[in-house]
Amino acid sequence: MSFNLDSPSPMQPLSVGNVVSAGLRLYRSHLKDYFLLALKAYVWLLVPVYGWAKFYALTALISRLAFGELINQPEDIPSGQRYVNSRLWQFLLAMLLMLPVGIGIFVGFLLLSAFVGILLAAFVGGTGQQGNLAIIAVVGLRTIVVGIVALAALLWLLTRFYLVDVPLAIEDNVDGVSTIGRSWELTRGSVWRVLLISFIAFLITLPIQIVVQIITSIVQAIFAPLLQQSSGIYNLLFSITLLLILIFTSGAVIAPFWYSIKAVVYYDLRSRREGLGLRLRDRDM
Repeated sequence: MSFNLDSPSPMQPLSVGNVVSAGLRLYRSHLKDYFLLALKAYVWLLVPVYGWAKFYALTALISRLAFGELINQPEDIPSGQRYVNSRLWQFLLAMLLMLPVGIGIFVGFLLLSAFVGILLAAFVGGTGQQGNLAIIAVVGLRTIVVGIVALAALLWLLTRFYLVDVPLAIEDNVDGVSTIGRSWELTRGSVWRVLLISFIAFLITLPIQIVVQIITSIVQAIFAPLLQQSSGIYNLLFSITLLLILIFTSGAVIAPFWYSIKAVVYYDLRSRREGLGLRLRDRDM
């Protein structure tokens, strides 16, 4: 991969395309290391609470390592692991604090959607018998607009918390509480830009997800005859194990790309807001 991390001259804000391409090049140049970290993180998900905190910390470690590459201060994995492990309980605290926040955002969105749907159904039911198609069309259009606004509000809120785990993995002066405010601060004024970056990144990972679905279907078709000859309990255990292997492996392939993107977004937002005085320049990595 070719990056430039030049020195003290101020860096111009990266374009959306540069952010995505930088994340992609980081991902490709460190795929093996990041894949193994992500796979280890997914395995930890099998352990309740503590394992979830380990997952949160290890995936954030990928962003920390990628950020180190961006600022030309690469860090070895054991050193990075020691750092995030020293903050494991802070990662757990951040995760526990974000859980009700996320639930609240989604519940609010669902309640708003249900309320709009009930109003539309009631209005259409009241006017439908009169055959006033114009009124129904207007109300339907307004409902669509309200739905789009509600979805935009949901995405806006979620994006403000996009970087919650990254400052905790990188900055010394944040903890499990302040990292939430730090994400809110860094994303201020850049929400739609971050959303566009995320959308482009999603399109890049879409072929991988399609391939994973195809492989999953093929593997299931291969083992289906064997499972039909097995007992019910064995069949269930084998199916669950096979499903977990496929999910964890595919997640470990895709997750490093997302966390590399998050590192570049974090780098770019800090440069924009705080003037890191860092510059991306071409060099072989």
